[in-house]
Amino acid sequence: MDKTRKLTLTAMMVAIGTMTSNVFFIPIGFTKVFPIQHFLNVLSAVMLGPYYAVLQAFSVSLLRNIMGTGSLFAFPGSMVGALLATFLYLKTRKLYMAFIGEVVGTGVLGAMLAYPIAALLLGQKATLFGFIPLFIFSSIAGALLGFIILSVFVKKQSIVLTNTGWLKK
Repeated sequence: MDKTRKLTLTAMMVAIGTMTSNVFFIPIGFTKVFPIQHFLNVLSAVMLGPYYAVLQAFSVSLLRNIMGTGSLFAFPGSMVGALLATFLYLKTRKLYMAFIGEVVGTGVLGAMLAYPIAALLLGQKATLFGFIPLFIFSSIAGALLGFIILSVFVKKQSIVLTNTGWLKK
């Protein structure tokens, strides 16, 4: 896939992520759980690669924060999840590994990176592992949706996954 198509698809995912952030979020404590972000992370990890996946995650997080529909915790969770999902998918070429990468990257690593933000920047009382259940719940829901949709596309052979992304058949 050429750069123009990748940029266009990334922009479309950013638009979808930003627009749905007003509708599909779950406020829990001082975080806002957003499963659509994890869905988009899995799609972009498999279809676009690491640079575009992380760019998509960062852009949605930034726009959600500017609009007031996100929190600072969106940055570490979404970006680490997108990067690990892409890395594991590229190493194994298995869709379920993108799912696992998103859940571990966001649910564990991203949650642990959210602790310093809560404690140091926001002055909130939090425990190191306090964010993990919230982040895992959100990432499993969204990543599972992305995995299912990609699996259906591949099974129906409407797209063919290649080393550089996907091709429409």
